[in-house]
Amino acid sequence: MKTIGLVGGMSWESSAVYYRDLNLGVQDRVGGLASPKLVLTTVDFAEVTDLEDAEKWDQIGQLLASASQSVERAGADFLLLCTTTFHKVFDQVEAAVDVPVLHLADVVADACRAAGVSKVGFIGTQVAMSDGFFTDRMAGHGLEVIVPDASEHEWLNSAIYEELVHGHVLDRTRRRVVKLIDQLWDAGAEGVLLGCTELELLIKQADVDLPVFPCTTLHVNAALDRALS
Repeated sequence: MKTIGLVGGMSWESSAVYYRDLNLGVQDRVGGLASPKLVLTTVDFAEVTDLEDAEKWDQIGQLLASASQSVERAGADFLLLCTTTFHKVFDQVEAAVDVPVLHLADVVADACRAAGVSKVGFIGTQVAMSDGFFTDRMAGHGLEVIVPDASEHEWLNSAIYEELVHGHVLDRTRRRVVKLIDQLWDAGAEGVLLGCTELELLIKQADVDLPVFPCTTLHVNAALDRALS
C-alpha cells in the first residue's frame, strides 16, 4: 500500500472528512483491520484565510508548498490538497515536491466524462466560482462549466465560511442551495459539482434531482485507487 500525503486544515471539517473517508474506503476495499497509510499536516486556517482576504496568493502558495514538502519528507508517495479553493496555488505546490499531486479538477473531470456529462454546474467558494483556476482546468478536459449568478457568490461564500466550516448545517441554507442547483439545471447543467468539501455536509443526492458529483468523495476514491494499485 502506498502512503497518501494530505495537506489539510482548510478547514478542519474538510480534513476530518478526508481522513474518515480514506479509512472507510480501505475498510470497504480491503477489510479486516486494514487502514490507509497516511501522512497528514494541517495549516492554520485563520492564517490562510487572512492571506486570502489580502489577496496574497504567492504567500499562500509558499505556505502550502512548505507544508507539502514536509509531508513528502515524512514518506508520502503522492499528495492531495484537502481543499478546492486553494488549488489556486496548485502549480506552486506541484513545483515544490518530487512526488505526484492529484489535482482535484482532473479527478472530477474524469468522473464527469465517465458519466457522459459534458456540461456541469459548479458551486463552491466565491474565489473558486469567480476566478477560473478550477473551471478552466475542467474546460481543458472538454467540459463546459457554469456557476450561479454572480449575485449569489457572496452569500454562498458566507454560508461556507460562517456556517459549514464550523460544522453548522442549517435547513434554510440547504433550501437556498437546492434552489441554486435547480437554477443551474434550468441553465442546461447535466450535473452539479459540490466544489467545496463542506458542501457535502449540506447537500446529498437525495436533496436534488440533478446528478451530484461530490468532489471530495471523488478525490478520496482516486487516492485509494492509487494507494492500493
